[in-house]
Amino acid sequence: MKLGNQRIAFRADASLEIGSGHVMRCLTLADALRDKGAECWFICRSHQGHLAELIRSRGHHCQLLDVVAEPEQGTAGVSSPAHASWLGCSWMLDAAQTRVILAELRPAWLVVDHYALDANWESKLRTHVSRIMVIDDLADRPHDCDLLLDQNLGRQPDDYREHVPYSCQILTGPRYALLRPEFARLRAFSLHRRKSSRLHQLLITMGGVDLPNATGEILNMLQQCLLPDDCRISVVMGPSAPWLGKVRDMARTMKWPTEILVGVNDMATHMANCDLAIGAAGSTSWERCCLGVPTLMVTLAQNQLVIGDALHHQGGAILIGALTAPHFKANFHELMSTIIAGPQCLRNMCANSSTLTDGNGCQDVIAWMI
Repeated sequence: MKLGNQRIAFRADASLEIGSGHVMRCLTLADALRDKGAECWFICRSHQGHLAELIRSRGHHCQLLDVVAEPEQGTAGVSSPAHASWLGCSWMLDAAQTRVILAELRPAWLVVDHYALDANWESKLRTHVSRIMVIDDLADRPHDCDLLLDQNLGRQPDDYREHVPYSCQILTGPRYALLRPEFARLRAFSLHRRKSSRLHQLLITMGGVDLPNATGEILNMLQQCLLPDDCRISVVMGPSAPWLGKVRDMARTMKWPTEILVGVNDMATHMANCDLAIGAAGSTSWERCCLGVPTLMVTLAQNQLVIGDALHHQGGAILIGALTAPHFKANFHELMSTIIAGPQCLRNMCANSSTLTDGNGCQDVIAWMI
């Protein structure tokens, strides 16, 4: 299956408030589309923490839109999405600016991954694209699209049916999770090494931004845990993480060797080689599931509750909750003590999480696009 020289446009943003997950999963899809012969163009707003340089370094085009301070975020009589403030301007201005770019590109597909955009915005771009795909997690607003993807566990097509046109194809569940190919390649190795689980390598990954400094909080709490003497800790952070310097200082004081990895491009290797991950309940959850990585999950945003609750009830990970929850520290120490005392819970999480996705979701989604 090939896409010839078709152009695919993406409208997604990254920022200190939004995080990096939307752009990162779009980048994964863009890489896979390029392998099919497509030319990918990203349209992003220049928020603090945007990822334009990363997008370009991966061989894709990226056009940045200026952040505009506008008191009016919507239009009279038109409801606005709950996350409208994330856009950096009104949706009408964003649509007008995007339309200028698309009028020249004339892409075969426009992929929209943005909680601040809905059917009002999408309908304005209809005449300049052949088809529209939406990537969503919330099922909280209408969309004017031909294909919709929600890769989250527990989500059903009926959750979106009233929000999309009757002709829209709806793809739901981790089977369609947008993962880079290295996760599928390392899946067999990762699952095999977990047959004899023990806590030796610990991985902490709280997303590319980690605005609340969850990483620092976890490192503080680990100091009070009786980790094995030969334990090693790896921390993955993004280059724009505001607490990166402080976390590096903390790493030097840890009782166990602690490395800080910034902007890694081999996350699958680090996940496959770890025995336990402590991470945010965001889209990287499906990367961990593909590799069967036992995980303690922290919720850093409201939309992560859906993923966290679903994985917890599936037995694929353990949800600790939000950092600000009253009993977070007590629950964390109790869970770590249980894991240190016996590895059976690690094996159970591996067995339950690894059934949810095999890492080939990108190809399944592209098959629908073609």
